[in-house]
Amino acid sequence: MLIAIPQVLDAQQLNAVRQLLDHAGPAWVDGRVTAGYQGAAVKFNQQIDERSAVAQQCQQIILEALERHPHFISAALPNTVYPPMFNRYGEGMTFGAHVDGSVRIHPHDGRKLRTDISATLFLSDPASYDGGELQIEDSYGMHAVKLAAGDMVIYPATSLHQVTPVTRGVRAACFFWVQSLVRDDTQRSILFDMDNAIQKLNQTNADEQARRTLIGCYHNLMRQWSEI
Repeated sequence: MLIAIPQVLDAQQLNAVRQLLDHAGPAWVDGRVTAGYQGAAVKFNQQIDERSAVAQQCQQIILEALERHPHFISAALPNTVYPPMFNRYGEGMTFGAHVDGSVRIHPHDGRKLRTDISATLFLSDPASYDGGELQIEDSYGMHAVKLAAGDMVIYPATSLHQVTPVTRGVRAACFFWVQSLVRDDTQRSILFDMDNAIQKLNQTNADEQARRTLIGCYHNLMRQWSEI
């Protein structure tokens, strides 16, 4: 399930993150320092040292925004969110086709995190750079994603994906992973559709008994499918 989530960051939050990243200086390092065996051979970008003060300041802004974003909560059903990371691609930089690693080690407490969902939050105005599309492959083919600054896309971490070469400007983004309460992507998709249907029925004051029944079905499926 590939889902675009608009306006994860408002203008003030976006500006704060950009200012921190623009003045990060030596906190920018070779992106290959966190790449696995597969990714290191095809990863050519820069990223912020995830243990730096700049990273932690930006992480706090984004995690607080995610916690308040109902669309993200509904789609991801997050159990644990890996602390957001930050990268940038200048001209000629790219990240070739790869699949994200299945398990990450939390940088702050050493916990192991299963990567059910991958997320990319765009930080640069798409008109400010050429290339740099996030290409995600699923059973329906290849999807090219290049969203407005502050918008985010989430997709199954099992997906083959890549960032095409930047040919003009600089592409900055935030990326992270989610261990969901519901491991299976098909089950999450069903719950997401049900939640959207419930919200629309609530807005139209549809039959109250039918709404209660549907809400009960949603929560009973969550009990059956969730891992807590």
